[in-house]
Amino acid sequence: MNAPLRVAVVGAGPSGLAAAFRVLELAREAGRTVSLSVIEATDRPGGAIGTDEVEGFRVERGADGFITDKPALLNLAKRLGIEGRLVRPEPAQQGASVVKNGELFPIPEGFSMMAPTGIRAFLTSPLISPRGKLRAMGEVLLPRSAPRDDESLASFVRRRFGDEVLERLAQPLIGGIYGADPELLSLRATMPRFLDAEQSSRSVTLGLRRQAARAAQTAHGARYSLFASFDRGMQVLVDALVGALPSGALRLSAPLQAIRPLPEGGAELTFAGHTERHDRVILAISARPSARLLEPLDAPLARRLEQIQHGSCALVNMGFERRLEGLRGYGVVIPDTERRPAIAMTFASRKWAERAPPGSDLVRVFLGEQLAEEADDERLIRTAREELGSLLRIHDVPRVTVVRRYVAAMPHYHVGHLERLATIDRLLAAHPWLSLAGNSLRGVGVPDAIKAGEDAAQLALR
Repeated sequence: MNAPLRVAVVGAGPSGLAAAFRVLELAREAGRTVSLSVIEATDRPGGAIGTDEVEGFRVERGADGFITDKPALLNLAKRLGIEGRLVRPEPAQQGASVVKNGELFPIPEGFSMMAPTGIRAFLTSPLISPRGKLRAMGEVLLPRSAPRDDESLASFVRRRFGDEVLERLAQPLIGGIYGADPELLSLRATMPRFLDAEQSSRSVTLGLRRQAARAAQTAHGARYSLFASFDRGMQVLVDALVGALPSGALRLSAPLQAIRPLPEGGAELTFAGHTERHDRVILAISARPSARLLEPLDAPLARRLEQIQHGSCALVNMGFERRLEGLRGYGVVIPDTERRPAIAMTFASRKWAERAPPGSDLVRVFLGEQLAEEADDERLIRTAREELGSLLRIHDVPRVTVVRRYVAAMPHYHVGHLERLATIDRLLAAHPWLSLAGNSLRGVGVPDAIKAGEDAAQLALR
């Protein structure tokens, strides 16, 4: 009888848990026996996602939902049996606002991250000057650019739609997702569908409309809005994945100290006080800690991973005892040109049902990199409350306050990222026992992390 294939998944965030679940699925389909270990350095699974119940408020640790046009998470929810727990955003709210000169204005309906596809709403918006609107509307007349190796998001928006659309709409929306400077972010690595729209239709605006029409024609099965979550928060996904693991497979508070390849294949993993041998290793952790572990055995691979930049932000969750006036839509994004400490706000209790007790509100304020890395919790809370007071005229003292900070945790896919990925893949081929997952390589959202984990599992059992 063949010995079971020993598979270690290092990191129990969404990517690592998805990798582990997929290993079990693939092994079952192939009739193979695996011995699975999921090893997490901290004292809880879930990584940057999870939900805490605090005095009746449902407070997310990180992402409060996910985008549905990438199918990996929806497909996983079906296989886990939690598809029935998916929820859509509350329909009574809709939309978000952007700050201009300290005042809030609705983001034009139909504005697609960087392109004004809803023409009437865009033309009547006070966010952009008449000259800026004329420049943006002229995009449909511009020629298709020659194909480029790579280009920054800012360069693309500027040449297609002009400076005002970049500064007033695209930058705060992109910053809210990536927490990074669009002057540095790679278009191909982050939002290639906009480049595809230009290359296939000449005009980005026309191309996006055609993409939407094709998606509507080919849609089938259950329909979701652009965003979804779970009825009791993102913890539902974490609990389902953990619950699907074999008894004893998950080990917490077990930081990995070293990896040593074995001549016969596989690797030896060193922890405090003991070592283990595994036939396959999936590193589902951030690029920089992966680089530190891999540097002794492959310095060029570690160097490429180390080159992937990561940013920081802080999140202040505040639960209020009453329904607050002035909360319109799902939240607020704040352009860099406003020179404010906050970069975005989410009105969690208006976006999702049952996130706060009846008659209460839950607001999340995102603060920038310098504060996240340098300020103590007291200053973060004070700054978040000052921003609420200045922008929304909310001066209530919150009943519940929960601070989360994410230091060097947000991957920034700078121009040249895809070329770096190609080199990483080539160097990884020399280590057939090793796979990489996580969100540092091929997408920052939860669905991207899920897909990265499943792809790593596929490689591990190939």
